[in-house]
Amino acid sequence: ILRSRHRRTRTLTMLLPLLVLLLILLTLLPLYIIYRPPHALIRSLANKYPDTLWEIPLPTTKDTEGKGTEKVIALTIDDAPSTYTLDILHLLQQHDARATFFLIGSQIPGREGILHTLVKSGMELGNHAMHDEPSVSIGEEVLEREMLEVDGVIDRVYEESGVKRPRYEDGAVKKWFRPGSGFFNGWMRGLVQRLGYKIVLGSVYPHDAQIGWAGVNAWHVRSMVREGSIVVMHDRRSWTVEGLRRVLPVLKERGYRVVSLGEAMEIA
Repeated sequence: ILRSRHRRTRTLTMLLPLLVLLLILLTLLPLYIIYRPPHALIRSLANKYPDTLWEIPLPTTKDTEGKGTEKVIALTIDDAPSTYTLDILHLLQQHDARATFFLIGSQIPGREGILHTLVKSGMELGNHAMHDEPSVSIGEEVLEREMLEVDGVIDRVYEESGVKRPRYEDGAVKKWFRPGSGFFNGWMRGLVQRLGYKIVLGSVYPHDAQIGWAGVNAWHVRSMVREGSIVVMHDRRSWTVEGLRRVLPVLKERGYRVVSLGEAMEIA
């Protein structure tokens, strides 16, 4: 009996570290999925919310009659404009890349010239409401007011710059909205559609708004990107330029073309 108890105690002692390790792994798994969501999850969300853009629906090889698909990535930059916006622009120009800059309305006063420079350089403007806060928390009435205010600024920027605002083939204006913090719900989806916008989230997000290591953020993008990816990065951070400097040359070497949402959807 003593030997049996000793064996059980020894077995439990040996299993305890394994059980602790399993518990740690189970705890970290949700965080890992948030940081590096599998493509199957992105596809599932895209199917569940077809009115929300998660990735670019590029034509398949069958759709293009054997011509293959173009290796296109849509780059989006949140929280613009800032003191770093022109540095990001110059880097994009060096690598023949374009992007859609999502504007926070409260950051625009005094920086209108930066927006003129962006659209004259072939960049695209998107709507990120008025403040850096979760859009779901401010209510439908306030969000509508904020979206319309930023939309009016975008209209004026294009008009004052002498650049036509991007449109679809049917003449409708291409309007992109990214909700603050990335969360949306039913009333927001209805509001965005009523205002002629489309919600854009993304499929590759290095969490660069929180992680200030350019090398880590660049590795994340390089390791996750694929044809049709929508990459989400952030203006207003000192490390973003260096992160892009480590990403753009690699994407070009791999044969990817980095474009704005509007350009990518034309291909789609």
